[in-house]
Amino acid sequence: MVTDAPEPVRRRRHGKQLESALLTAGWDELVETGYARLTMESIAVRAHTSEAVLYRRWANKDQLVLAAMEHHRETHPVAAADTGTLRGDLIAHLTALSEALAGFFAVAAAAAFSGLLADSGLSPAEARDKIMETRRLPPVRTVYQRAHDRGEIDLGRIPSAVLAMPYDLARHDMLMDLEPLRPARVRSIVDELFLPLVRDHQAGAD
Repeated sequence: MVTDAPEPVRRRRHGKQLESALLTAGWDELVETGYARLTMESIAVRAHTSEAVLYRRWANKDQLVLAAMEHHRETHPVAAADTGTLRGDLIAHLTALSEALAGFFAVAAAAAFSGLLADSGLSPAEARDKIMETRRLPPVRTVYQRAHDRGEIDLGRIPSAVLAMPYDLARHDMLMDLEPLRPARVRSIVDELFLPLVRDHQAGAD
C-alpha cells in the first residue's frame, strides 16, 4: 500500500534568521510588484508569516522597504578586484559596482517616485544614507589600500575628495541613467579625471 509522503515540517525561524527572511521577502516583493502595489500583507504572504510579525519590527511599509533595501545592499557586496595595478583595480571595481547597483538604484528610484518616504519618519538625507550606505563606507577603499601597499600611491598625499571622486561620479551616472556605466565612461573617469589628479598631488608633495 502506497502512502503519501509526510509534508516536511517547517521549522520556526527566530531572531536574525527571521528578520533576514522578512527583509529578503520585502526586497523580492518590491522588485516583482513595485512599491505602489506592495503591502505588508503581500510581504507577509511571501515570507510565510503574519502581518503582526512584520508590525512588531516595522511601523509601516516605508520603514520595512528601506530596511529591505539596506539588507539587500549588505548581503550583496561587490568585492574589490585585484589586478595588480591601481588603474586595473579601479576600472574593474567601478565596472562591477555599476553592473551590480544600477538595477538596485532603478528599483529605489521607482519606489521613491511611487511615494516611498512618506511614512518612513526619515529625512531625505537619512533615507539616502540608508539606501546608498554612504555612512558605512570604509575610511580607505580596498583598491586604494592595495595600491598604497604596492607603492603606487601615497595615501597621505591624496585628498579624500579625490579618492571619493570616481565613486561619486559613477554613483551620479547610475542615479541619472539607471543603467550600468559604459566601458568608455569608466575609462574616462579613471584615465582622464582621477589618475591625472593623483599624479598632480603625488608630484606636488615632492
